Amino acid sequence: MPNRKRGNITTKKNLAEAVVIERTFNAPLQRVWKALTDVEEMRRWYFDLKEFKAEVGFEFEFTVEHEGMKYHHLCKVTKVIPQKALAYTWRYQGHKGDSLVTFELFADGNKTRLKLTHEGLETFPKTPSFARKNFIEGWTQIIGSSLKEFLEGDVVDKK
Repeated sequence: MPNRKRGNITTKKNLAEAVVIERTFNAPLQRVWKALTDVEEMRRWYFDLKEFKAEVGFEFEFTVEHEGMKYHHLCKVTKVIPQKALAYTWRYQGHKGDSLVTFELFADGNKTRLKLTHEGLETFPKTPSFARKNFIEGWTQIIGSSLKEFLEGDVVDKK
């Protein structure tokens, strides 16, 4: 019994820890902000969003297929500080749980440091599909590869 209990405590602690991903991009802050808030740009590196507005209260949704399952995401913008921070709720239709995704931007000369925090993962179902490691892998790919390639590989900034 003690081992089992200790295992559960570890699992709960791991699930309760926010996922934090930080990356520095070779792109000015204004460019990164546009990639995070312009729906046309978001579609190129993030998800296929029908609509998005960086306005508190704006609701948006998208569907992702992962390992043969479709997950319909329901989100609502909760915080917008232009060129500094963007946050929105993140939940799944048909599943319990509510979480919060926050993007924070920090200028570093002509580069930008982005800090992504996804908290509230412990409120999701305790199933392998919602394991913390999946969120770490997903956000690492989205921020570390997709967004990086979009920002640094895109020579022409569409205005």
